[in-house]
Amino acid sequence: MSEIYIDKTLYFSRPDPAGRLEKEIEAYNILEKLGIQFERVDHGEASSIEDLKSVEDVLGIKICKNLFLCNASRTKFYLLLMPGDKKFLTKNLSKQIESSRLSFAEGDHMEKYLKITPGSVSILGLMNDAQMAVSLVIDRETAEQEYLGCHPLINTSTLKIKTSDIINVFLPYTGHDYKIVDL
Repeated sequence: MSEIYIDKTLYFSRPDPAGRLEKEIEAYNILEKLGIQFERVDHGEASSIEDLKSVEDVLGIKICKNLFLCNASRTKFYLLLMPGDKKFLTKNLSKQIESSRLSFAEGDHMEKYLKITPGSVSILGLMNDAQMAVSLVIDRETAEQEYLGCHPLINTSTLKIKTSDIINVFLPYTGHDYKIVDL
C-alpha cells in the first residue's frame, strides 16, 4: 500500500469550487443549507479505509467504513456504516436486517441511486436517493461515536461531522430512516 498525499491543513469551510465536481459542491450546499458544521481534510484519491489512517490523525476521529450492499436479486440496497477496523461478516448483518445472501452492490447501482462511484461511498449520497431505494444501516458502535468521518461524494476529501447532526438534521432532510445493528 502506498501512502496517499494529505494536505494536513484542517479546513472549516467549503473548498473553492474551481476544479471540484458539481456533486461535491452540492454536498457542501446541502450541509450549509442545513446549518451542519464540518471540518475538512483534502487528500489524494483514497480507495480504501486503510488509505485514510493519516487523515484520521488530522481530523482526530476514527473514520467509519461505508459499504454499499444488495440482496441476491438486486432489488434491495443497503448502505452500511460500521467501524473501519471491524471485520464485516455478511451473516451477522443478514439476520438483523432479514435479508439473506447479501453482497457488494455494483458501481452502476451506486451511481444510479447515490450518484457516487466505488471508493467514494458516503452517507451524504443519501441526499441523491429521492426514490428511497437505499436503506441505511448503522452499526451501534458507529452510531454512538460523537463524530462521523465521510466523503463529500468524492474520495479526495474527508469530512468530520457530528453524528447527531447526521441523524437529527441530515437524515430527516433526506427522508431516510435508519436501523441500528450490532456487528
